[in-house]
Amino acid sequence: MKLHTRWRSDRLGEEVSVVRWGEIGTPVLIFPTAGGDAEEIERFQVIESLSGLLADGRIKVYSCDSLAGRTLLRGDGSPQHRMAVMDRFHHFVRQEVVPAIRLDCRSEDIRIIASGSSIGAFNALAMVCRFPDAFSHALCLSGTFDLQRFYKADMTPDLYFSSPLHFLPGLDGDLLFALKQRFVLLASGQGRAEDIGETWKVAHVLGSKGIPNRVDAWGNEWHHDWVTWRRMWPLYLDELTRR
Repeated sequence: MKLHTRWRSDRLGEEVSVVRWGEIGTPVLIFPTAGGDAEEIERFQVIESLSGLLADGRIKVYSCDSLAGRTLLRGDGSPQHRMAVMDRFHHFVRQEVVPAIRLDCRSEDIRIIASGSSIGAFNALAMVCRFPDAFSHALCLSGTFDLQRFYKADMTPDLYFSSPLHFLPGLDGDLLFALKQRFVLLASGQGRAEDIGETWKVAHVLGSKGIPNRVDAWGNEWHHDWVTWRRMWPLYLDELTRR
């Protein structure tokens, strides 16, 4: 049921891990939080929470190391270098992870649900907005969407084009047309360490461009924590795979 693969990415200049749970069903790529690794969601019992959907063959779950987040947390190099790594990470996912998932699914054009919590939600949203040819939905939990404040430097084109909150307002043409056929589901608690304002800000930008989306605001008892996300993921993946 679990498959672990590893390869060296020339784009990122280091080895990366991709892990799969399940054998059939809709492919779901879950990004780790911040600098987490590909097995983070198993350690924090997300895979256990999804056991019913996995056993029923509704979903196959994939995850990869959060290399850009790791670079950000460690403060490697200059802020400009770290912004460039974020852009390269997104292209690594599109050009290396997506083809690996499609090969595993035996489909050259299957679209993937992108998901994540916290900074993982940022990456999930970016995948759909940058590459709607490869992703059908973004499921974003307790999202941290404005990363510029973590770099403490002026924004570069690398971060601008990695950040939907920044590049979407000026988007037009074929990419925007494709995004209007996609769906973004944003959920956030309002308890400890949550900032649902970031979620509403993204929803406003998406809505202003005609991109289908929905915000689910959970109560004050739901914190920025794995307990919340373990409750959210099975609920929303059940919904999205019934569409």
